[in-house]
Amino acid sequence: MRRPVMAGNWKLFKTQAQTRDFFGALVSSIADVEHCDVVVAPPYTSLVAAVDATRGSQVSIAAQDVYWESEGAFTGEVSAPMLADVGCDYAIIGHSERRQYFGETDLTVSRKIRAVLRAGLKAIVCVGETLDQRDGGGAEAVVQRQLTGGLAELTGPDLSHIIVAYEPVWAIGTGKVATPDQAESAHAHLRSRLAARYNAEVGDCVRILYGGSVKAENAAELLGQPNIDGALVGGASLKAEAFLPIVEAAKACVG
Repeated sequence: MRRPVMAGNWKLFKTQAQTRDFFGALVSSIADVEHCDVVVAPPYTSLVAAVDATRGSQVSIAAQDVYWESEGAFTGEVSAPMLADVGCDYAIIGHSERRQYFGETDLTVSRKIRAVLRAGLKAIVCVGETLDQRDGGGAEAVVQRQLTGGLAELTGPDLSHIIVAYEPVWAIGTGKVATPDQAESAHAHLRSRLAARYNAEVGDCVRILYGGSVKAENAAELLGQPNIDGALVGGASLKAEAFLPIVEAAKACVG
């Protein structure tokens, strides 16, 4: 049984004070949660505040990006060892906004994943197609290319430190959501590709999250699909009272 993961990606929101307020409301509310892992990704400036506010709790902290070199003359970048040093457990890599606005490629995703694993962190690796790609019949080829390119040079054992997040670009922040059947089909395809590339055990064990306008109202139906192992939540993760019902909905993943 794959343990569900409920992850919140705050993107470019929240100061340190707002971060402490959020976790003040969240941590006590999920103290008894046993059915899933909870991960939250604040902006870089709030990582230390988030780690301090969640210390000893069931919440893990992720960075929203990372650079592939450990150190050097790379102004503005943050390395995986730096993230580990402040107490992060995860890094999100290859989010569609990084690909769209900041030139992320399958090659840079691969480099970042390897850097994260070397630092002892886990990677949440994002894949997803645009609406034009889906309408053109190329959705499966796009996500397969992103998955294959991003996981280049990784071995089967490396995949125990990888979570895949399927986020159709056309559903991120738009209010549009893939139907449960559409999401399940994409997840099943990704799982089959992992099994084909590595082996059936790897394909069965890797957790694959759905992301794209996930809310309390649609979470349970999406999470009830057999190949969906949790969610990467954007806007609905910014308020504890909105995120908590989604965390509760993860019970659908475990029956």
